[in-house]
Order: sequence, then C-alpha cells, then structure tokens
Amino acid sequence: MTGPPGDDDAAVIAVSLERPEVFAELYNRYAADIHRYAARRLGDAAADDITADTFLAAFRARTRYDLGRANARPWLYGIAANLIGKQRRTEVRALGLLARTGHDPVAESWVDHADDRVTAQAVHGALAGALAALSGGDRHVLLLVAWADLTYQEVAEALSIPVGTVRSRLNRARRKVRAALGDSDPTLAHDFATEATHG
Repeated sequence: MTGPPGDDDAAVIAVSLERPEVFAELYNRYAADIHRYAARRLGDAAADDITADTFLAAFRARTRYDLGRANARPWLYGIAANLIGKQRRTEVRALGLLARTGHDPVAESWVDHADDRVTAQAVHGALAGALAALSGGDRHVLLLVAWADLTYQEVAEALSIPVGTVRSRLNRARRKVRAALGDSDPTLAHDFATEATHG
C-alpha cells in the first residue's frame, strides 16, 4: 500500500495502522469542516478543542474502523457530535446567547447581501431558542443534516442508530422548530440549508 493523498478514507486509515503519520491526511481533508460544525454549535473557542479531540479520538479508534466504509466523514462527525453532546450546557448557553442577540458570526459570514443579513438575524434568535429546546438526540440529527450536509444514511452511521430513527428524530425536530418559529421557514441564505425544513 502506498497511501494518500489520492486514496479513499478507508485506505488512508488502513495505511495508518502501519504508518501512523498517514492519518494526518484525514485531518487535512476534514478538520475545517468539523471545526466549522463545532463552531456553529459551541462557538469558536470550544471548536478548537472539539476538532482536536475528534481527530485524537479517531486516531485512537482507527483499529476498530470498518474498512468497508470508504468515506470516514460520517464517522468523524459522529465522534464530534458525541463530544459536543458532552458539552450540552455549553451548547445550550451558546444557543441562548444567540436567541437573545440574534447574532451568529459564522452564518452571517455566509450571507452576501445586507437585506438578507437583517432578515437572517431576525430569525436567528427564534431559531436558536428552538434548537436549545430540542433534546440532544433530536438536535444532533437535525444539525448533522442541516449544517454538516450528511445524508440520512450518513447520520445513521455517525450516531450508530437506524435510518428509521434518524427520520423520526428529524421529523420531530423539524416540527418543533417550525412550531417555535410560528410555522415560518427557517431556511435563509445558506444558514440552515434547504434540508432543515424540506425532505
């Protein structure tokens, strides 16, 4: 085996069993995405730690990785979601701050037009409050779909739950968020992606 950078994730992990330094390729591929996801949920300060801890945990667990899964992205997001879940109070506090101020610097940086930014900020507060009110499991599923762009199958892999459970949690979370927003559509700019409220 020669190893990355052209190899799929499973090949990188397999090679890393003999050559541990090769595992850094997964960090190069996914660290920015994991960091962005963690920052959305816990803020920049905690995102650094979550990202580092995600890859450290993945490195330690690489001998148990199912090499039949070419894409390690769901696995990494699952580790990150579990670490974030251990910081539930921090996440709920961050969502509470967002609910009060309506300011989300990560999402705001994605909005190109001033009018869109004003509209997005108006919705962010209510949306953050709705997210804070969700159970940890429902919030994980909703945000892995909406912010990490994982498919239902990838969320199931990430959280080690059946696809049916992903669907039911997602439907419940969407229903609660819609109700909290007065049945309005929380999808603005790139904030929540269309998946947050549609199929």
